Amino acid sequence: MNRGYRELLGPGRLVLNIRGCPGPPTLRFETAEQGLLLRQGERPLLLGRTQDKGCCKDLAMHRLDGFRSPLPHLRSDAMREGTDWTHQYARWLEETADGPLHDGRWHITRRASFAPGIWTEDFVRDWPGGSLELYCGGGWHGVLPLRSLSPPDAPRVKAYRKHARDGTLAPVLLWWVTFLDGWLILDGHDRAMAALAEGAEPVCVELKPVADEERWRATADEITTAHGQHMARLDSCAPHPNLMHQRAALERGYADVIASLPYDTAHTASWALPGGAAAWDDLAARAMFQFPRD
Repeated sequence: MNRGYRELLGPGRLVLNIRGCPGPPTLRFETAEQGLLLRQGERPLLLGRTQDKGCCKDLAMHRLDGFRSPLPHLRSDAMREGTDWTHQYARWLEETADGPLHDGRWHITRRASFAPGIWTEDFVRDWPGGSLELYCGGGWHGVLPLRSLSPPDAPRVKAYRKHARDGTLAPVLLWWVTFLDGWLILDGHDRAMAALAEGAEPVCVELKPVADEERWRATADEITTAHGQHMARLDSCAPHPNLMHQRAALERGYADVIASLPYDTAHTASWALPGGAAAWDDLAARAMFQFPRD
């Protein structure tokens, strides 16, 4: 993959602008009617089917072994070097043949805090099956591993727990997926378990697609036009004591919205599954033959 253009946004935050890679990437979602497939190359990693419950949906899923992290193995000594992990992960994601990047703008940012419940009840510990409750309006908003989780006393987890206590544990890499309203762990399953075993939420680097420049600028033009019309109507009103405060509030709101547009989350891309629903059914049948109780 060609190196993308970087928009530097301060410590622990950047946008990676990828061009010349239209997709599909190696790690990608494919869809067929109610069926969902996460694939890495030709290897299926996750099979899911939505189950309608009125306006709300649950996703019944089954994951398979074979996921390859898009990042190289992190050595213990490297984690003590004070690396800027946001930029390092961005470089590795550009270089890997196993990741999800394709043309577009990708927001990569350090994240050290999450809403309550994300790393507890909404952290999917079961393997390989499960169900994501995609509630109306709220969504699932949890974390989904792509391999079975190691126990807290596993040798690598124990080694990482010392890093967690020392504050030198490298971040977990998460990929935000809009239609799941949650994150997939792309790298750092054992580091996540180490942090949790030490009573802390994992520090993460979050990867998510954001609006491309043409789209957010078009939206900005529409908002600017509407804002100008609103201000003109306000200016046509008879003077009153609150007029200046109203103008100031509208200007602040307008500035905040315009500033956020380049970083609004874009929809996670998916591709049509070759063979459609019949191909999904065949993959699901083979997975259930291998794991008949799931």
